[in-house]
Amino acid sequence: MLFVTGRGGGTALTGTVFERGEEPPSYAGAPEEDAPYVWVCDAFYEVDSGGAALTVDGEEIRIAFEEPAPRGFESRDRALAAAEEHVRTQFARIGLDPDEVEVDVEDADPGVDPDVGRNPA
Repeated sequence: MLFVTGRGGGTALTGTVFERGEEPPSYAGAPEEDAPYVWVCDAFYEVDSGGAALTVDGEEIRIAFEEPAPRGFESRDRALAAAEEHVRTQFARIGLDPDEVEVDVEDADPGVDPDVGRNPA
């Protein structure tokens, strides 16, 4: 399991890439994903009222969440590329420059190098 975290504007968003042999979470309405690599992460957007408060660059905004939609991939590299793009897109949706978002990949098992992984594809 890999955690992909984007940081920008004083806040962060983390999603998860489930690797071969790991079971991604299931919940009501989740699509079936039988791919070797599955990316799961929240998606959000800014709203004028309601939603949840989030402080970005010292200013409070309101955001609403979309239901996470797992996405399956045949390779680890494609899953990580999609994860990074997804994280950057969420920050762009709240007005931050996606190129300024810092993205880190961390293995849930600290003994595994996330650049090599358990099951390279």
